[in-house]
Amino acid sequence: MNTKEKIQAEINSLNEEYLDELYLLIKDFTQSKQHSKKSSFMSKLKQIKIDAPEDFAANIDLYVIGEKVVE
Repeated sequence: MNTKEKIQAEINSLNEEYLDELYLLIKDFTQSKQHSKKSSFMSKLKQIKIDAPEDFAANIDLYVIGEKVVE
């Protein structure tokens, strides 16, 4: 019996009430594996979140030299 058949046998023995939870686990697992293989540099950059004031991009030079301070 190969691994896929073993997994299918376990699924078949599982109560119906747990199938939704198992589906979510499998979905999360497959998505994490796909992202780890397909992640490009640009897709990783898109995931970066910056917590800064609204004028941060326009006044970054003032923040860097200390004229403006993040509160």
